[in-house]
Amino acid sequence: MGRRGGPATVSGFSASLSSPPCLRTFRLRLARVAADLKNEEDYHHSADSFFNSTNNTIQEEKPLFEESARSRYGLYKPEDHLNGAYIIFFLLGTGSLLPFNFIVTAKHYWIYKLQNCSEQPPPAEQGASDIRDFFESYISVASTVPSLLCLIGNFLLVNKISARVRILSALVVMLAVFMVLTVLVKVDTSSWTSWFFVITIICVVVISCAATIFSSSIFGLTGCFPMRNSQALISGQAMGGTVSAVASVVDLAAASNVTDSALAYFLTADIFIILCIGMYLILPKLEYSRYYMRHQQGSTQPPSTLPNDYLEGEDVVTDNTSLSPQSREPAASIPPLRLILKTTSTLGFCVFYTYFISVIIFPAVSSSIESVNKDSKSLWTNKYFTPLTSFLLYNFADWCGRQITVWIQVPGPKSKLLPAMVLLRTFLVPVFMLCNYQPRMHIMRVAFAHDVYPAVFNVFLGFSNGYLNTLSMIYGPKVTSKELSEAAGVVMMMFLQWGLALGSAFSVLVVHLI
Repeated sequence: MGRRGGPATVSGFSASLSSPPCLRTFRLRLARVAADLKNEEDYHHSADSFFNSTNNTIQEEKPLFEESARSRYGLYKPEDHLNGAYIIFFLLGTGSLLPFNFIVTAKHYWIYKLQNCSEQPPPAEQGASDIRDFFESYISVASTVPSLLCLIGNFLLVNKISARVRILSALVVMLAVFMVLTVLVKVDTSSWTSWFFVITIICVVVISCAATIFSSSIFGLTGCFPMRNSQALISGQAMGGTVSAVASVVDLAAASNVTDSALAYFLTADIFIILCIGMYLILPKLEYSRYYMRHQQGSTQPPSTLPNDYLEGEDVVTDNTSLSPQSREPAASIPPLRLILKTTSTLGFCVFYTYFISVIIFPAVSSSIESVNKDSKSLWTNKYFTPLTSFLLYNFADWCGRQITVWIQVPGPKSKLLPAMVLLRTFLVPVFMLCNYQPRMHIMRVAFAHDVYPAVFNVFLGFSNGYLNTLSMIYGPKVTSKELSEAAGVVMMMFLQWGLALGSAFSVLVVHLI
């Protein structure tokens, strides 16, 4: 029975398979299993290797920047509910340049302090006169040269000290030193003006170094997020200048004297820095942020490279065969600088030269351009002309230029038009020199003798700075592999600081030439 039953059972099973309906069902199930196994093999990456798709047609089958509720790696990808992370990065960007903008914009306060706490200039003294006339240039040098050294140190420590420690430490230092400047507002420094100048320069150095570490660290962090968050950070930086300019005008209009105006002005900066500390502490609590920050720390997400047709701001799949062995070193090692520079050199030059030209002009030259009708003694020509035409118009135009990159991203990261547009901004230097800059010692001719000219030129300077710089900065971390995005963000900030440092040095030369 058993022997007869066995063959009969097998033959029965074979017969059932040979019937057309069962055979079709079996083949369909087998095909599904094979497809599932192939998909898992295509998307599989081990813990000790980076993502490498075996299917070369994956990127061609779907749009590169199309996002869904689930990522193309099969993991749940949370959404930025109510744009919480976007708003936080925008506020952090505002706070990253707010201290420097508040220091630069408080021109009336510094003149008052450097005139022995008097509204009227003291008898002519060469040393005191030089400090007043070239104060913006001194501030620019003090804020950029030391910052460059801090930025280099930050690059070396990017994989050794966590971004959280670097960001929070920098914010605390910024707050502490800015509170010192706030206290000095109400201190009578008329008997020790030179020492007040020295203390101010030291405070500017410390604040700028801390702000550089903060801004480069937070920008490097956004390199691990979708591109819209990098854009939010950079747009927020321009808003910091706009906020400081608006606050300056409001304080000038509302306060009865210079010190009351400056006290309210600096207290606003103190409060905003505290707000930035709170915002950064909230950031890791968002599910959206935890997702990207976890992938940044664990590198479980594949590398991301910006394609030729760029850019909606989302993650892009790429092959890892271009990665050098250095880029696969442990997280505690120094990032491969040569590999990053090779990838970002053109974009880095665009960032460098954009800021180089902007800082030559703003604020050392632009803020010393006076109204051609100053002798009328009106409030517009004497009190509000510089805060409005130089600081407010420039910073607002800068913000508009950065904000428009949300909708327009032309030219692309590999276009030769981008560096060409950056180089064309060189003509702005002689244009501003021929406005009504005062005092003039060498170039006596004023070619643009009307108040509308500096206003228009400042708008063009600010808008082109914001637009071209933002494009270059957000492209930078995205043309490198995912695991190098934070280091690439720091490298882009190094280019920026080089532009600021050399631009501030050349601004002193330009001021002396005029």
